[in-house]
Amino acid sequence: MKELKEYLHHLPQEFIGQLEQFGIVKNFEADTEILREGQYVKLVPLVLEGVVKVFTRHGDKELLLYYIESGESCIMSFNAGFKNSPSKVFAVAEENAVLLLMPSEKVNQWIKTYPLLNELFYNLYDQRYEALLDTINQLLYNKLDQRLYSYLLEKSKQKNNKVLNMRHREIAVELGTVREVISRVMKKLEHEGKILQLPNGIEVL
Repeated sequence: MKELKEYLHHLPQEFIGQLEQFGIVKNFEADTEILREGQYVKLVPLVLEGVVKVFTRHGDKELLLYYIESGESCIMSFNAGFKNSPSKVFAVAEENAVLLLMPSEKVNQWIKTYPLLNELFYNLYDQRYEALLDTINQLLYNKLDQRLYSYLLEKSKQKNNKVLNMRHREIAVELGTVREVISRVMKKLEHEGKILQLPNGIEVL
């Protein structure tokens, strides 16, 4: 594993020293739950490698809110840690990931001392707000075939691969629907020449 300063070389050396002293670098395998809904957040994650998915849950339905990629943190975790309130979301590693876990009480101190960290969280607030608005607009105004195709395009871009090794059930969970519906819409997209369903995955055309 790389040293922390190799991941965060753009930060002041003094701040990296604080992170080395108080933070915890930890590996998470793909599909590992990193944050539970209702959990009190004592450690705020910063993604060093990999991708983390953040979901909300209503009853037995789950909805993907946004992704956290390298160099980003979970603003919902930060907010819960800052307020010492239970998390309203849960987070899962999309793929093998390396995270820096920062004590929430230290983060509250650091954002006052180190402007770069404060700027990071302000920027993340803006990004997540835009992502949530986009999700709401898609749910309200876009048909499921448009949502599904946009989702597959984003996944393909994120993984830098046109072939996605994903099951219909997994996609249904992330889009807040059921497998049977996704299977029908996949056939529609394939008929329109937008995707190709392969034995080992889905090719985005």
